Order: sequence, then C-alpha cells, then structure tokens
Amino acid sequence: MYKKILVANDGSRGALRALGAALSLAQRDMAALHMVTVEELSWFPASIDEVEEEKSEANHRLAPMLEAARAQARAAGVEIETHLLPGHAVQAIVALVSEQHFDLLVVGFMGHTRLYHQIIGSTTERLVRFAPCSVLVVK
Repeated sequence: MYKKILVANDGSRGALRALGAALSLAQRDMAALHMVTVEELSWFPASIDEVEEEKSEANHRLAPMLEAARAQARAAGVEIETHLLPGHAVQAIVALVSEQHFDLLVVGFMGHTRLYHQIIGSTTERLVRFAPCSVLVVK
C-alpha cells in the first residue's frame, strides 16, 4: 500500500500510460497523488529576462498537458497536486521525491535505440537508479 505517489509526466505516450497507472494505484490505496513536469531549458540564457521569457513560453506549452492530467484525475475521482519545476529532469524529480518523501515514483517507458542507450542512457533508467523510493516503470 502506498500513501504518497508521484507520477512524472512529460506529455509522451509512455507518461500518459504512467499517469493512468498512478491514478489506479491512488484509487486503490487512497493515496495522495502528485504529478511532476520538468521544464528543461534547451539553451543557456544570457540574462534573467531570457530565463523568465523561456519559463513563460514553457508554461504556455505545458499548460494544456497539465490541465488534461487534472481533468483525467477529476474523472477518476482522484485529487492531484501538480508540480512544474525548472531544471534537469532526473535531478529535479529525485530532489522532489527526497524533499516530499514519496513512497512511489511512477514513470513511463520511452523506447530508444540500443545506440542511444549506450551513448546517452535514459531518463527512466537514471530515475530507477537514483530515486530514493520504489519506482514503477509503465510500458
């Protein structure tokens, strides 16, 4: 039984499947459900104004995804708290898990080529390795 569940959502198909699994677990266990989305800056800004502009644009891009997740949770009868964090996905998610003491992290699986995994690795793989709680990977 889980008391506090965090689901990572980047808008991908795998993340949407993870959200569905997390909603089911939250219903079953009557657990608190949180969702995290990380906005990664793809370039190095030169000023605070550029950071704020990039964050504003990211918020507009991510708003429909966040609202869709909230609607899905409402339809399932589950309350969901959302977190929109800037930074690198693995570091931001692991920090949130640690700070808020989640029992379970639910993440989607995104298949990549063998070469991609050998050179870069995967966010999911690193979350499994570094998260200080149980991790459920949903395919």
